[in-house]
Amino acid sequence: MSDTVYIYGLGFSSFVRSVQLCCEEKGLAYQSGLAPNGIEIPFKSPEHLKLNPYGKMPVLLHNDLVLFETTTICRYLDQQFSGPALQPSDTRARALVDQCCAEIALYIDQALVRELLLEFAFPKGPDGSVRMDVVEEKLPAARVALTRVKELLGEKPFICGDSYTIADALLTPMLDYIAKLPMGQDLIRNGKLHAYLDRMRTRPSGQKILR
Repeated sequence: MSDTVYIYGLGFSSFVRSVQLCCEEKGLAYQSGLAPNGIEIPFKSPEHLKLNPYGKMPVLLHNDLVLFETTTICRYLDQQFSGPALQPSDTRARALVDQCCAEIALYIDQALVRELLLEFAFPKGPDGSVRMDVVEEKLPAARVALTRVKELLGEKPFICGDSYTIADALLTPMLDYIAKLPMGQDLIRNGKLHAYLDRMRTRPSGQKILR
């Protein structure tokens, strides 16, 4: 069985970056892009839909295994390969990490990425301009989401405690992108979120992936 995995997806995707961060933290060999085994599979093509029927990324390809959904992929990588653990071994602690992962992947992502960030990444205004009225409409929910992230973080070095987990890999790319928006300095002020993001960016994994 090969120890190299392939991440189907484009590098700008926050969830593709989450899987890449997990690979970096685990010390795993991986490749990524839209051409597994050197064969290009266009995004949302019939071949892509065979890998993920919802036409989303990332998809993990490992030998004959095909996995989609980011948290599922990250859990598989953590359990299948050696390297630093990205989930607690204790059942209760792992359930809390799983809960945090779900909250980030569903609700935090919706408010920060789907509703706000994508308006800048793929603007739909006249002549490809950003619809600032839409941005203003989405900002309150983004602020609520960031307040919740601060509550989750508390005074801990990592989002779920004293160790880096899958939850950090999910959250970090979102915060990194939000901080780079025109209003990023206002959304992520100097404080615990800013300090947390700086720590994640300066980790070897963050230095490689968060560019």
